Amino acid sequence: MLIDFFLSLKQHGLPVSVKEYLMLCEAMEKGVIHGSVDDFYHLSRICLVKDEANFDRFDRAFAAYFKGVESLAAVLPADIPEEWLKKLAERLLTEEEKAQVEALGGWDKLMETLKQRLEEQKGRHQGGSKWIGTAGTSPFGAYGYNPEGIRIGQEGSRNRSAVKVWDRREFRDYDDNVELGIRNIQLALRRLRKFAREGAEEELDMDGTIRSTANNAGYLELKLVPERHNKVKVLLFLDIGGSMDDYVHRCEELFSACKTEFKHLEYFYFHNFIYESIWRNNRLRHSEKFSTFDVLHKYGNDYKLIIVGDATMSPYEILQPGGSVEHWNDETGIIWLKRLTDLYRRAIWINPTPEAHWPWTQSIKMVRELMEDRMFPMTVKGLGEGMKALR
Repeated sequence: MLIDFFLSLKQHGLPVSVKEYLMLCEAMEKGVIHGSVDDFYHLSRICLVKDEANFDRFDRAFAAYFKGVESLAAVLPADIPEEWLKKLAERLLTEEEKAQVEALGGWDKLMETLKQRLEEQKGRHQGGSKWIGTAGTSPFGAYGYNPEGIRIGQEGSRNRSAVKVWDRREFRDYDDNVELGIRNIQLALRRLRKFAREGAEEELDMDGTIRSTANNAGYLELKLVPERHNKVKVLLFLDIGGSMDDYVHRCEELFSACKTEFKHLEYFYFHNFIYESIWRNNRLRHSEKFSTFDVLHKYGNDYKLIIVGDATMSPYEILQPGGSVEHWNDETGIIWLKRLTDLYRRAIWINPTPEAHWPWTQSIKMVRELMEDRMFPMTVKGLGEGMKALR
């Protein structure tokens, strides 16, 4: 069973390895769990999934492989001692649930009644309180209610009152292919962290306080340390206007997450491509510009460069002097991008355009080549890979 389960996870695109599989086998041999599908779910996720972005994918793969195994009755035909299952049920059920099962005549009676009704019933039944069906109060079936219920034939839970339910997908928003949100962006950006204590001493040092108080014969002596910050420095360039209007909301979320995650963050705007000037306030873009040369001299090569843009433009805007659609640029966009990437060796380009569209846009292919393939899609997975490239 474990080999088939492992292969099923691989088929669902989960990056599980043989080493992790052997760890799961060892845990099973050691008796870490005792037969519960819930316990096996948690154990296998701990052993096999190393990235929280894969939690939802694992849940879907687990649900597909164990589809229908929602109650102990579903595994009774297997080569597992019935007495073991009874003890397991006693451990899993609350005292109230045990009393409700006993009201029907006990676990044996519940299983015996289920077997009889499976043999007696010849077709689908809806409503009522006896037959296995839907929308009734029988303890067997789907879409109904009974505190002693065993769910049969139902895709999902309604009243959450079945004896055995494990398939609640609580991590679906961790999937690395979902649309971005500030929370998901922050999770991805946290891959680029390097903490240090800098600045004024204003945070309580608990260990230091205990140590100094003990050395001071019990008299309280407070010790403070500087607050712990992410000391990574980030230079963020954001394309704005034109075709980027379609991605305003996603870029706002990315910008907000960057401001939260990076204490040392400097940002500038450009349109389509970076030339000799950039700006900080889009409403004053024509009157308050910053020289790109000044930015290169002010912010050292210890900064990480992140450029955000769809890279969708006329190739002339990259290749030719005067190619800009807004002004006459004396030097080509290639020259300016090379100056940036020569100084900031840790540089990436984040593209909100779906990655499947990249091969069909000439300017995207050109920018990707200029960035030495360090272009990443604006997805949780793409941002995570981008943060790894910046380390």
